[in-house]
Amino acid sequence: MEPTPISREDFRGLFRSSSRAFHLELRDTYGVDEENGPFLAWLNGEPDDYRWRRSWLTHVREVTSAGVSVQRLRVVTEPHTDYVRWEIAMDPANVEAGEDVRYLPRHLSNGIMFPDEDCWLFDDEKLVLSLFQPDGRSGGFALADDPGLLNEYRRARDTGWSRAIPSADYAI
Repeated sequence: MEPTPISREDFRGLFRSSSRAFHLELRDTYGVDEENGPFLAWLNGEPDDYRWRRSWLTHVREVTSAGVSVQRLRVVTEPHTDYVRWEIAMDPANVEAGEDVRYLPRHLSNGIMFPDEDCWLFDDEKLVLSLFQPDGRSGGFALADDPGLLNEYRRARDTGWSRAIPSADYAI
């Protein structure tokens, strides 16, 4: 069955009806339109007021205050791309908002069969795939209703998370 695209509002609503939201990030670089300017500014050593992140961080604070566990696992290549270094630099705001951010260097992921796409797992029952356009740019979200795929992502989450390093302990 083909995944069903969902809106950003529907995606965010899934947090409110779950107790655990797990995000798997498998790419070393992302193309998110709202990040273009801030990322270039960071590369140039320019300051950032992070207003562009306010909506997400507020959302995370709200759902974690309501008891939702929000976890983010980044599977990364070492040495890091500039994009991953930028993500690491922003981790304190994510953690302060309530996310548990962890890293798994690819060389420590031997034997883990990661599926092809990034995802969000809500509890153990809802799988939302992160969609990407052919040029690598973000393409939204889609709800996947495939029990076999859901099981693949659960296994990858459980094994990857058990090996992952909390962001505060992850030295670059």
